[in-house]
Amino acid sequence: MPEPPVPLEDLRRDYQSASLDERSVDPDPHRQFAQWFHAAVTANVPEPNAMTLATVDDRGRPAARIVLLKDHDPRGFTFYSNFESRKGQELKAHPHAALVFFWVDLERQIRIEGAVEHVDAMTADAYFRKRPRLSRLSAWASPQSTPVADRATLEARFDEAQRRFPGEDVARPPHWGGYRVVPDRFEFWQGRASRLHDRIEYGRDDTGWSVRRLAP
Repeated sequence: MPEPPVPLEDLRRDYQSASLDERSVDPDPHRQFAQWFHAAVTANVPEPNAMTLATVDDRGRPAARIVLLKDHDPRGFTFYSNFESRKGQELKAHPHAALVFFWVDLERQIRIEGAVEHVDAMTADAYFRKRPRLSRLSAWASPQSTPVADRATLEARFDEAQRRFPGEDVARPPHWGGYRVVPDRFEFWQGRASRLHDRIEYGRDDTGWSVRRLAP
């Protein structure tokens, strides 16, 4: 195995671009997220809506993967996937998840935790119609997370989907739709010098959101 050009223990970066204070953040974490997301888009952060989604299986073993945020409002954070995929099966059995956004250019991270619910069919249909045609066909072609013999098998399934839906109108598969993470916890992390990072946590209870600082 080739050695890395720099020893891993020597890879470090001192964060110094901004600060974060519990006295000045928005009292509503959804609005605070919207402010930071707008800043990420404005700064041309690559794939600002890419987020790590963590789920858990019946043995308590976590699994994480990158998915794309497709909607955010006061109800929560929406992404779309195959219900029969590994994440779909895990969310069916254990409908709670964690999300992580990391915008290295801004030295910022956001962690979100909460329950997961399905997006209603009308909303899922509306989003599916906005996807490029070939992406809609892929939703039919891919038995997500299950073994396939080879690439040719997958491409044959895609060709079959093209024959099934020769025009622009491609129906949403019954096994594909949206999930919404409904948060009860946020953490906004701003990198600071000397590893004394700013961490501001929001927690939700019956009376609303509370805000506190965490040690880095």
